Amino acid sequence: MASAILVLPIALLAALFMSFTVGGNSNSAPVAPAVGANALSVLRAALLVGVVAGFGAILQGGSISETIGKDLVTDVTITPLAATAALLTAASLITIGNSYGIPIPSAFTVTGAMVGVGIALGGGFAVHEYIVILEFWFAIPIVEGVLAYGLARGLQSDRLPETVGIPFLAGAVGYALANIQLTIIPSPSGAQGSVARYLATTYDLLPTPVVGSYTLGMIAVSVIGGLVALAATRALLQRDEATGINQFLVALGLIVVFTSGGTQVGLATGPLETIFETTLQMPAIFLLALGGGGILLGAWIRGPRLVQAVSNEYATLGPRRSIAALIPAFLIAQLAIVLGIPISFNKVMIASIVGSGLAADSSSGSGVSPRKVGITVGSWVGSMLGAGIISYALYLLLNALLGGG
Repeated sequence: MASAILVLPIALLAALFMSFTVGGNSNSAPVAPAVGANALSVLRAALLVGVVAGFGAILQGGSISETIGKDLVTDVTITPLAATAALLTAASLITIGNSYGIPIPSAFTVTGAMVGVGIALGGGFAVHEYIVILEFWFAIPIVEGVLAYGLARGLQSDRLPETVGIPFLAGAVGYALANIQLTIIPSPSGAQGSVARYLATTYDLLPTPVVGSYTLGMIAVSVIGGLVALAATRALLQRDEATGINQFLVALGLIVVFTSGGTQVGLATGPLETIFETTLQMPAIFLLALGGGGILLGAWIRGPRLVQAVSNEYATLGPRRSIAALIPAFLIAQLAIVLGIPISFNKVMIASIVGSGLAADSSSGSGVSPRKVGITVGSWVGSMLGAGIISYALYLLLNALLGGG
């Protein structure tokens, strides 16, 4: 126990290091399309990413943090030393990738590292959990690519006026926002709630169930949210179409950044979930706040380089294809939060960018860099396997040096 207490400050620093790394690596990608479309400068994008992703981490990070900390191995509890080994391994690999301009997928790396230390502790493989996670990961590029391609083709069609298509998509995003899970809104079951559920329950609006606990009242609140977003976006486009599109693109990018903070903070805080509950006996919100602060600093200090790399090297997108890339990323990431599945936001954004990039005319090219995409796919596989092996060996080494913990 004494050795665990001594290692705990190191584990907290390792979590801060990991969240700092994630802030510079994964949370920058959602604003890359806006930067690529010249709707936002690189520096301003990095500053906004830090603040917005930090809030997203605190308000949406709980479910994925719990999966990382408790569900990846069986029959063992992650110790402070094991958490330290996993976090140091993952953060170091991602930092090396950043240094060479290669986006290392955070979720793959942390998942591999946590499995590695869990096995080193004597735990077993959580096979069912791996199957669910892998199925979701494999579905991401297919589903996102198809959605992004279809949206991009629709937005580029002469049959669909800008003042109709883009406001309609804004309305769909507004509807979805009313239903995202937020830690500050508890639901009757004790889980995270949504604005739609809270308002419908508080004011007893049309309590008739539609699907499960989703009621007509929740639909009504969501529709109102969607109509407000639609009307506001249409007003921006009617005032000045080009400026309005860019303003919507920036707003959409920041919404996705908020979501990315919620999906990525758990990669830094997850290894410490059990430690906060048992050793420190502190609410999880403090752990998420630690991760959110690290994400903010990482985005401010290291984000600009990654923003520029992704926006310039993966695709050259205009505003319409950028919008088509961001919406599927937002929807997929929110689904991951609901299911508690760790995801790599680099992978999410690349899949959307590739899908929307393929919708370009043959005369202008697809806007996709095959070489960069190939390097990235290789990094996905190598990072998970490498992180597992390294974290396993690092834990055994640290355990031998420190005599347990």
